[in-house]
Amino acid sequence: MTELITDLAIINELAITREKENNNFRSFIKELDSDETDKVVHEINDRISSAIDCTQCGNCCKSLMINVTGEETTALAAHLQMDVSEVKEKYIEQSQGGVMIINTIPCHFLKDSCCTIYENRFTECRDFPHLDKPNFSNRLGNTMMYYGMCPIIFNVIETLKTNLGFKIEHH
Repeated sequence: MTELITDLAIINELAITREKENNNFRSFIKELDSDETDKVVHEINDRISSAIDCTQCGNCCKSLMINVTGEETTALAAHLQMDVSEVKEKYIEQSQGGVMIINTIPCHFLKDSCCTIYENRFTECRDFPHLDKPNFSNRLGNTMMYYGMCPIIFNVIETLKTNLGFKIEHH
């Protein structure tokens, strides 16, 4: 495996300079067999995600808006030994459409790049960066929104470019 890049400043800079290349990559991926692409992505993701320590970064917790379900709010209240109404007042915001989200970015529960409610974290937190899910080709647009902020996504995409024979245009 090539050397992984985990420095967020470098990743962000490369995300900017590779914007055109990444747009071309999105078109390239659409031409490939989706199931075969998923197999390659899952294999790369397994290797890279196990080699990167998210607690050294925590950038997702510092920058993402997280949706929360009613069940998760109830579970959080039980975990924190608080009333559901108290949890909602302190930690949750509800949109006019009824969607509940954590009411601050960075997340209330992030301390020293670690989640203080890790065992009880929300589904969206647990599933991020979603690289283990099917239909990667169809989700690539959403995934690329986080390319410049998540070392796992960045390194998976860069490895994927090489493994799939994408013509890289570094200048």
